[in-house]
Amino acid sequence: MWIALNICLYLSLNYVSAASILRPHNCQLQGRFRINGVYQDGDVILGGLFEVHLFTVFPELSFRTEPDPPYCEKFNMESFQHAQTMAYAIDEINKNPNLLPNITLGYHLYDNCVMLGMAFRAAISLASGTEESFSNLNCTGPPPVIGIVGDPSSTPSIAISSVLGLFRVPIISHYATCSCLSDKTKYPSFFRTIPSDAFQVRAMVQILRHFGWTWVGLLYSDDDYGIYAYLSFKQEMQLFGGCVAFSEILPNDNNPRNIQRIMGVIQSSTARVVVVFSTLSYLLPLMDAVVLQNLTGRQWIASEAWATAPVFQTPHFLPFLRGTLGIAIRRGEIQGLYEFLLHLRPSNDPKNNMLRIFWENMFLCSFETEIHEQQIKKVCTGQEDLKATYTTYTDVSGLRAAYNVYKAVYALAHALHDLMQCEEGRGPFSGNSCLVHYLKKVNFTTGFGDQVSFDKNGDALAIYDVLNWHPSYDGSVRVQAVGVVNEGSTTGMVWCLFQPPRSVCSESCPPGTRQATRKVGSHFLLNSHLLTDAIECTVCPDEFWSNPEKDQCVPKIVEFLSYEDPLGISLTTASLLGTCICAVVMVIFCHHHNTPIVRANNSELSFLLLLSLKMCFLCVLLFIGQPQLWTCQLRHAVFGISFVLCISSILVKTMVVIAVFKSSRPEGRSAMKWFGAAQQRCTVLVLTALQVVICAVWLSTASPTPHKNNQYIRSKIVYECAIGSVAVFSMLLGYIGLLAAVSFLLAFLVRNLPDNFNEAKFITFSMLIFCAVWIAFVPAYVSSPGKYAVAVEIFAILASSFGLLVAIFAPKCYIILLRNYVTPWQQYPTKRRLHTSESIHSFNS
Repeated sequence: MWIALNICLYLSLNYVSAASILRPHNCQLQGRFRINGVYQDGDVILGGLFEVHLFTVFPELSFRTEPDPPYCEKFNMESFQHAQTMAYAIDEINKNPNLLPNITLGYHLYDNCVMLGMAFRAAISLASGTEESFSNLNCTGPPPVIGIVGDPSSTPSIAISSVLGLFRVPIISHYATCSCLSDKTKYPSFFRTIPSDAFQVRAMVQILRHFGWTWVGLLYSDDDYGIYAYLSFKQEMQLFGGCVAFSEILPNDNNPRNIQRIMGVIQSSTARVVVVFSTLSYLLPLMDAVVLQNLTGRQWIASEAWATAPVFQTPHFLPFLRGTLGIAIRRGEIQGLYEFLLHLRPSNDPKNNMLRIFWENMFLCSFETEIHEQQIKKVCTGQEDLKATYTTYTDVSGLRAAYNVYKAVYALAHALHDLMQCEEGRGPFSGNSCLVHYLKKVNFTTGFGDQVSFDKNGDALAIYDVLNWHPSYDGSVRVQAVGVVNEGSTTGMVWCLFQPPRSVCSESCPPGTRQATRKVGSHFLLNSHLLTDAIECTVCPDEFWSNPEKDQCVPKIVEFLSYEDPLGISLTTASLLGTCICAVVMVIFCHHHNTPIVRANNSELSFLLLLSLKMCFLCVLLFIGQPQLWTCQLRHAVFGISFVLCISSILVKTMVVIAVFKSSRPEGRSAMKWFGAAQQRCTVLVLTALQVVICAVWLSTASPTPHKNNQYIRSKIVYECAIGSVAVFSMLLGYIGLLAAVSFLLAFLVRNLPDNFNEAKFITFSMLIFCAVWIAFVPAYVSSPGKYAVAVEIFAILASSFGLLVAIFAPKCYIILLRNYVTPWQQYPTKRRLHTSESIHSFNS
């Protein structure tokens, strides 16, 4: 048996000491860390990592000398109890003749000070040892510890397991819950006696579902524990159908500015239920701010990391945390632990300096004479009586994390015991993973009656207690179990009480008082009326919303695009500007109607086009202001007819250009008589009449009407024009698009005709702008809510109208006003110029 054990221990850390520099006759330790610890010798040593201090303080760096090592502050009595629970479990195993007979277990326990760097230093010290040197040519040998209990936090556990897992050093955490640690490919030697966060998150969502809380806030710590819990929680909430009102990350630097920002988010949010995934050190600064700013009226949901934290169970926090619901790991009992804790005594051994630190914090004394805040602290004798104290160190009434430590030590002991039963050469393990193999097979029952085993991911069976915080007789918080969540049970959550737990959100009104709370995310008003003892729900009417005090219904704000809005003023100004420009261009053309440039471009169609553009600009005014029946009916009808008149004129002008250049050739002279002035007018009239028919059918069958829409924003009414018939409206737009596409295609095909008298290029560019604007309009209109949809439609009308006006008429006005009528037209050969002029004049006659 001893041969098998030595083989296993040899293989477990075959190369851990390889970091040491190879010397001819011995291996030299390269550095030493100053870490608080507790030590007891034995045949086989178990390591332990615990959060005995809550904060790590790093000295200032001068960059001139080697920096002093960091030191730890704020002693945590509860975590020191966890460390002593491991010592007690080992002491109990050593006295048990049926478990590991003839083998004495020892331990080496370190303080990680809730800091990744300190935890990693401690783990490396456990794995490589702290001896200055040892004689071994290859720096190999059995590891100083065969397994580690801890680390209690997820982030250090990830870092430590990533390194020590390479050497298959067993690590059993009693409090690291990150779901990421269930990945056995990354962490093959990691186990835990606490369920994964994946189970905890599902348990919390069950609580929210039980009470019908669908609108909650979320706070999480800036570490792997908080981040992975946050991701899982958001996924589970989506499956549940709930919503996360806000999610804020608790900073690790305790920056007051960040804490104040988070407080502002909580206070301004309508969510009254706040879920917190955080360890104690991250949450303490926020809770101090909660007390300082007197933040009440919130239902807190606590994760297992702080649901049983004694630091919050004091009269100081009671007014703010009463009614808190929390998830806690299964409570257990350990017989004989209380007596063991009371018999603890300090030691002068430097390896046991943690005992001296505990003693000084417990009795507020010092083993060395020192002056503290102008007062001399009393000297510790080492004979002070622990029975006269009552702290979380001696409180064994609700052992949860300590019970997990106890189970972790026994799991290592049972795995080691099974290994000792292995006969040489018949072991099932391969490589250097022997103890890990037996840990996977561990299955035993504790003295409290709980079964301990690990699933394929190294996780423990998920069983949680649901806790509720009540006020106690002395003004402190009393934690009471009100339910159980068992992942392996078909019943799911079982409540021990028939009534909901006491909480700020669900307490009924005492006689003679009244309470008003808005149900978040809806338009309900919850009132507790005078002299009643029930909560009564009153629904606000459709056009009403609850006031800021949530005690009465007030009319909703009516929103529409008005002439007083900055947006409405801007669009009105642009509309009137476009109308004025059209009028100015029309005056210029009238004044210079005998010039070649006006006559050559078919002045009648030009005036008709300017008139239609003016109508396009003016129809914008029908879209602004409070919707009325007549404005809703006219706005789209005028818009559709104006644009069809405009595009029809452009289409006919394009056809005129084609006909003119065909008639300039001998074989095409007969084309002129088939497309004279009468045919042009008739074409425009027929094309426009079709749009008039579409609008008439629309107004007579499914006319647009004013509509009050409260679906966009629950607290506002958006006053808009309902389309009536979407099919007819689509037909109206489709007809405009068809004419625009035909005009663009014809102009594009004849764009390469001689430049001296070719309007096709300008028409092509104008229609390109028109099509681009209205193609972009469709997705923008669909995705814009309320009055902004109207603004998008107005913008499309103005942009396309300005595009047509500038692209077609700007070059002509430039030639008329600035070129003194000397145009490229006059550079034509005389015969061709005369012939073309005759054709144009005949068109205008």
